[in-house]
Amino acid sequence: MKKTTKKLDNSVIKALTIACETAKQWDSGFLWLTHSANYQHFPASLRVTCVFGQESEIQEAYAQGMDNDLRRIIHSELLRIGVQVKDNNRLVRFDSEERCLMEDQGNWNRRLAR
Repeated sequence: MKKTTKKLDNSVIKALTIACETAKQWDSGFLWLTHSANYQHFPASLRVTCVFGQESEIQEAYAQGMDNDLRRIIHSELLRIGVQVKDNNRLVRFDSEERCLMEDQGNWNRRLAR
């Protein structure tokens, strides 16, 4: 990874950490998030996966509009570091520990690689 790419990735990590810590305070079942990106096609290739404990917590987040709140805070934190994403719905996806355990035996590396 080039020095400029590593610096950009570190900035993205810091921005997403702020968004993550904020969302964890909402008492919604949200646990953590991670990201992936092909920096040759950045920011269009950026994907953020928000992980909840249970599928029912994701459904509740949708019902209460927390999915939009989470997308907004992620978008806002990325904008603070100068990363502008055009499609917020494509940027953020939701998953659960429960689904990963059922479909991938808890192997997040394999799951996220798809």
